[in-house]
Amino acid sequence: MDRRTFSMSLAAGVAGSLLSAKGAQAATSVRNVVLVHGLYADGSSWSECIVRLQSAGMNVTAVQNPLTSFADDVAATRRALAMQDGATVLAAHSYGGMVASEAGIASNVAALVYVAARAPDAGEDYTALAKRFPAPPASGGLVTFGGFASLNEDAFLSDFANGVDPVKARELYAVQAPNTTTLSATARTTVAAWRVKPCWYAVSKQDRTIDPDLERFMAARMKATTIELESGHLSLVSHAPEVTTLILQAAGRSQ
Repeated sequence: MDRRTFSMSLAAGVAGSLLSAKGAQAATSVRNVVLVHGLYADGSSWSECIVRLQSAGMNVTAVQNPLTSFADDVAATRRALAMQDGATVLAAHSYGGMVASEAGIASNVAALVYVAARAPDAGEDYTALAKRFPAPPASGGLVTFGGFASLNEDAFLSDFANGVDPVKARELYAVQAPNTTTLSATARTTVAAWRVKPCWYAVSKQDRTIDPDLERFMAARMKATTIELESGHLSLVSHAPEVTTLILQAAGRSQ
């Protein structure tokens, strides 16, 4: 048996054992939540949700992705998960959904929450998948410098942060974290945790960064409990109460 076949067999075995516990995991009340941010952002993009989750009694950890490679980002999330005492909800936004799909196979992850997030299958080319849907406007605002990419101010404010209070949007623009130019194109998951863990998904109906129909496709494929928000890509900012409620539902809690 070659290495690739062995890896696929191992993943399938893990998936089978986790599927049998899927219903029990979803029903358990969970105290911990780990939050994963996406591209053109840092952990502070979750701030509006963090204060609400803490008020609801949750122990919250926001990952700071280095955005230097997919492996580095997955490692950062795995470290955060390893620090949790007990079952944990793993919630992710945008590109962070790929990180969560890879790291979310961890045994202490009880549920996954995707917020306008990427969710490719194991080994699937997300870029090719996205090309099956209309190109989102934000992609036209990429600028590169020294091997790193970010969004220009107009694309960030009009397409990435559409629907966010302008003052808050400018604050988020100031703290956006550049990512390596090859990150988005080369990142591939080796597993899809959403196939073996209970999932929730928040679709952003006014998204100009990921096509809303692509979000709906991914949510339906993972059989997620799904809500749709009249929001742009940053629903975790503009619709923080609704996103918080979704995370708490995944944790088996109420506000």
